Formats: sequence, structure tokens, C-alpha cells
Amino acid sequence: MTDNTVAPLPVSPTPVTVLGTGDMGSALARAWLAAGHPVTVWNRTPARAEPLAAEGAAVAASAAEAVAASRLVIACLLDDASVGAALDGADLAGRDLVNLTTGTPGEARARAAWAGARGARFLDGGIMAVPPMIGDEKSGAYVFYSGSRALFEEHEDTLAVPAGTRYTGDDPGFAALHDVALLSAMGGLFAGVTHAFALIRRENIPPGDFAPLLASWLTAMTPAVHRTAEQLESGDYTKDVVSNLAMQSAGNATLLRTAEEQGVSPELLTPYMDLMARHVAAGHGDEDGTGMIDLLVRPTGPTP
Repeated sequence: MTDNTVAPLPVSPTPVTVLGTGDMGSALARAWLAAGHPVTVWNRTPARAEPLAAEGAAVAASAAEAVAASRLVIACLLDDASVGAALDGADLAGRDLVNLTTGTPGEARARAAWAGARGARFLDGGIMAVPPMIGDEKSGAYVFYSGSRALFEEHEDTLAVPAGTRYTGDDPGFAALHDVALLSAMGGLFAGVTHAFALIRRENIPPGDFAPLLASWLTAMTPAVHRTAEQLESGDYTKDVVSNLAMQSAGNATLLRTAEEQGVSPELLTPYMDLMARHVAAGHGDEDGTGMIDLLVRPTGPTP
């Protein structure tokens, strides 16, 4: 018998254009270069792209030239306005534009419409990493993507080279929304950490000894987010409540007195405490904090 099986032809790495060679753009470009992808880069300040040229990237003289070099175009610029300015004279027809520039959901949706009107498919992204994590499989870095599912599926392997991929839906604004929601939660977490260290700052308590206690306490508290999600989905904000809002709000007085004794401003805590007191006063003391989410969501329409 004769084996007539034909070996599949090797797949050539997809060419990639990267617009913007700041810290993050350069990290992305290096990851694709290391994986064997032909990479064309452009930066408004040409000198910022020179190190990548030494590593094998082609440096375009203009954004339009860079766009013409590859079907897959990655934008990693300062802001949404920078994306519009850079691509103003570029021919986007037939291009796949992936915008990894930090922005808002509204900006992503508008940019998707803008790209579509110019003949391009569009995907927005939110990078959940800092530059040193890019290209390191063990770092846990990933990128939220939303927009054209066809674009995502076609280029998923290429997009996964610098960091993991998480597709959040065909609404172009969802990647930015996930990104900002997680960053907002991080901001609140760091506010609490800042206040906690301020409380012990003037005492004979080594911060290095306190840090493991703080980290383990916060880790023990984070599973509560799953209960919050379940309550939001069921509409029952009293389900599985362990420490109700009335009890928590009453306990805030001790937190505030302690801050005063320690000479620490309570300004990072009081907005949340005020919201708790408001919700308790409205008759929701038997709930935990889930109902306060609805207090934050304004009715549809112009902001008063």
C-alpha cells in the first residue's frame, strides 16, 4: 500500500502592524517579533521606534504606510483622539483594526462605527496587565476583546501571543466596560489598603508584619462578590446575609472614632459609609450591600 497522505503546509505567522511604541506598544511588538511574526511599527516620535528596528521590526514613516503593510493593525496610543488623528489619512478598507488604546465604552462604540464606515472590521481591547507581563505565559496577563466576532476568531491565535484573550461579546464597548469595572474595584480596594496602613503609621507596628494580615483578610473577603452576583440575578438582596447593613452601618462609628484617635482622615471611607446610612434609612437594614448598587445607577436620561 502507498501512503498518499499530504503533510499540511506550514502556516506563516500573520504580519502585524503596531501603531504606538510606548512601553505597552513596544512590549506587544516584541512579543510578536519573538514569535516570528513580521512586525511593522509606527510612532509619532520616530526615535521611540528605533529600538524595535534593531530587533527586526520594520519602521514605517507614517501611520498610513504602517497600515498599508499589514491587514491586522493594532493601535496602542495615548487616547481615543490619538487613534483618530493617527488614522485620519490611512486607507482602512479591508483592514482589521484592533484598538488596544485605553478608553471608555462610548468611545469604543463610536470608533467601531467610524472604522466600519471606512471599510474596516473593528475589535476593541482592554489590557489587564502592565508591560513587563506581556509575552510572559506565566504572568496571568490577558486582554478583554469585544466587537467583530469574525475578526476575533480569525486572529485569535495571533492575538493570544502577547497575552491571554477573553472575548466579551459583539458590543464594541464591552471590553472597555469590563476593563474599567475591574480597575474601579481595584481603586476601591487600594483606598481601603491606604486607610489601613495610615491607621498604623504612627504606631510601633512594622508595616511588613501587618501586610500579610491585610492580604489574607482581603483574600478571605473577596468570595463575597459571588453572593453579590447571585443576589443581583435573583433580586433577593436578603438571601444568605451574614452581617446585615444595619449592623455594618452602626459599626462605622467605631471606625470613624478610631480614625480620629489615630489622627487619620476618614475621607476615603465616608462616601461609602454615607451610602450605607442612606440605604438603611430607606428601610433596607436587613440586606447587605447589594442594594446600594441600585442607588448608584442613575435612571436613564439626562443627569440632574
